[in-house]
Amino acid sequence: MDIALITTEDGSHSLRNIALNETYHSIHGAIQESQHVFIQAGLQYLLRKNPKDINILEIGFGTGLNALLTTIYQKTVPIHYTAFEPYPIEASVYDRLNYPSELGANKKLFLALHEANWNNQIEINQGFALHKIHARYQETILPSLTFDLVYFDAFAPEKQPELWELPVLNKIYQAMKPDAVLVTYCAKGQFKRNLKSIGFNVESLPGPPGKFQMTRAIKI
Repeated sequence: MDIALITTEDGSHSLRNIALNETYHSIHGAIQESQHVFIQAGLQYLLRKNPKDINILEIGFGTGLNALLTTIYQKTVPIHYTAFEPYPIEASVYDRLNYPSELGANKKLFLALHEANWNNQIEINQGFALHKIHARYQETILPSLTFDLVYFDAFAPEKQPELWELPVLNKIYQAMKPDAVLVTYCAKGQFKRNLKSIGFNVESLPGPPGKFQMTRAIKI
């Protein structure tokens, strides 16, 4: 996969997929976007309910930024983190990403997230178990009624529309527990209509810097 490392407006790195002409994060700030969409609107929203543990599904492990932020913000709540990624980035790329220094995080922890064996559950930190799956999520059977939180971080609908189709979204819905939460940077009208048709309660929230809105959907 042909990718280039870029620096976004908040000083944090992202990657650009050359073939798709698409960045992995917002050019206005990779860390700002992930914190706003996935941590504040997703993880912290759930933590306010004082759960005993949280099962997270991430669609698109990518640079590992969302996983790293989750380890930072999880507090003392045990987390089981499942992530799908059909195209893992190479060590020569992830070793250059500046997230640990920008966040004041342990680089060994960040590298451990990337170096964890694929298709096996690995205890990365006390209370943080990672299960990376090297596959396309739309071609995989997901367990029913399992996940409390979904980070939907696939490439944009106009770049990879097959990742946002109704049958795929319905499969994710079936894998979520009642009252589970899905968060994504996408706020496209058709996407939100698809979520509502499946049975989600859909909220349009203020977006991160450079984006007007984002979406949070709760399974009814």
